[in-house]
Amino acid sequence: MTRLFNDPAAFADEALEGFTAAHRRWVRPVGGGVVRATATPAGQVAVVIGGGSGHYPAFSGLVGRGLAHGAAVGNVFASPSARQIHSVATAAHGGGGVLLMYGNYAGDVLHFGQAAERLAADGIETRTFAVADDISSAGPDESAKRRGIAGDLPVFKAAAAAAEQGTPLEEVLRVAERAGARTRSFGIAFSGCTLPGADHPLFTVPEARMAVGLGIHGEPGIGEEALPTADAAALLLVETLLKELPEDVAAPAGQRAAVILNGLGSVKYEELFVVYRRVAALLGEAGVEIVDPEVGELVTSFDMAGISLTLTWLDDRLEELWRAPADTPAFRKGALGTPEPDRDRAPVTALAQDTAVPAVTAVPAASAASAASREAAVTVLAALEAVARVVDAHADELGRIDAVAGDGDHGIGMRRGSGAAHRAAADAHRLGAGAGTVLTRAADAWADKAGGTSGALWGTILRSLGTALGDRDAPDAAHVAEGVTEASAAVRRLGGAEVGDKTMVDVLVPFADALAVGTAGGLALTEAWDRAATTATEAAAGTADLLPRRGRARPHAEKSLGTPDAGAHSLALITRAVHGALLDHH
Repeated sequence: MTRLFNDPAAFADEALEGFTAAHRRWVRPVGGGVVRATATPAGQVAVVIGGGSGHYPAFSGLVGRGLAHGAAVGNVFASPSARQIHSVATAAHGGGGVLLMYGNYAGDVLHFGQAAERLAADGIETRTFAVADDISSAGPDESAKRRGIAGDLPVFKAAAAAAEQGTPLEEVLRVAERAGARTRSFGIAFSGCTLPGADHPLFTVPEARMAVGLGIHGEPGIGEEALPTADAAALLLVETLLKELPEDVAAPAGQRAAVILNGLGSVKYEELFVVYRRVAALLGEAGVEIVDPEVGELVTSFDMAGISLTLTWLDDRLEELWRAPADTPAFRKGALGTPEPDRDRAPVTALAQDTAVPAVTAVPAASAASAASREAAVTVLAALEAVARVVDAHADELGRIDAVAGDGDHGIGMRRGSGAAHRAAADAHRLGAGAGTVLTRAADAWADKAGGTSGALWGTILRSLGTALGDRDAPDAAHVAEGVTEASAAVRRLGGAEVGDKTMVDVLVPFADALAVGTAGGLALTEAWDRAATTATEAAAGTADLLPRRGRARPHAEKSLGTPDAGAHSLALITRAVHGALLDHH
């Protein structure tokens, strides 16, 4: 378990603050994460990586010469927000464009994609690449759906080493694609991890058993087997990976491979070495030449007891990049010359608290807000307070539902997001903002503090509502229904889910449709919302009969039968809570 923490909600921020204080030779803090302590050389492609906290040394520990130029750091097991990624990438950009790299998880895909759009709008040429190396999470015919685990490192390293050589952006992207296509990982776990402040692990493994095909966010494995000896564990890992070779590798004999035996948090280095001695022997018997192996903790999951094996099948170019020198807080290889001092930057004294979400000190739209919109903002604020209360009351329940087939952090993320949204809305309202601005400020705060898929989607929902309500007119039922309908469409565009995929869309679409029908039929907003909330509750219950087709629960689809989707359930709870706020302010 995680024993040393203060406020669990502040754990990620405080860990990043301590990390930067300890590693000023390599990194400096910026809003949303860290960048190299020295500037990106003019014209060099900036490789910006990122993901949730809880996986150290991924991602901040891999920032330095020869590897990443910056890392966006999200909350615990939650992707950084688009705003955080944009902030880090802007700080890292040296004029040669930006390659954003991350593990293939829905939240990361959403946020990094949004950040790429914002960077492009700023005139910064940007590309994205998601690492998808975990063979247990999808079959070879669906490799694009695989999640990224310890294979992040060799793929990040290849792209970053190419960038260090002055390679242009499109070629750096092609290197990443080549390394990704030639990287495979597989893992096992003996116990789950416990998040800061939690009193139980996200999943458990029966005594004398192991979970096969683990995830790095506390997702349970795809199966269980008897606890093996170290040699038997090595045999399982090697045999599994050798069964799936890259398309252009006919057989392992005569091939070269970068090899990573990764510990996930609680397996001791001596145990890893015992396993690796057999891994090396088995690969040697298969005719594989091992190139610069890495044995240790490289992508962790708090205190999870588990290991994973990664093979990156090398060609001459990839081997050159894998062997290239690097100097970061957690990964060093070869030797690099002394960097030129960065005299243009002020010395770093401390990491500002909550750098990802600047305090609201001014509301540009406040002076333009009408009195009617400022009055409506009172109701909006009350609704957001009701949302935060209902999420807080049901956070543990939402976590239990999510843990059936996912990683169990939905309640935690929703609590962080809804609380931050309410606080940001209160600040904006205090400064005289109208309903639209209050909602858009809340949207940014929810996305920033929750991160992950839910952060991106709830940020989109609140922003759609804020745009529809605006700051000029008194919102009526039609405007609210219009905003909810647009939110429904925007969530489907952004996340790609449709009704039947067992996601929040299974509730959002019928809720939006019912609200639109009610308001179009002349019902008052409170009555139309009441009917739509009832529809939402019924739709959420109906997700128990569905199999997930998207997200982290997809690899464990059968386990989720009989349990509603956590995102759908939380949305239904929220629609009912908002109805109460509307009644109180009618």
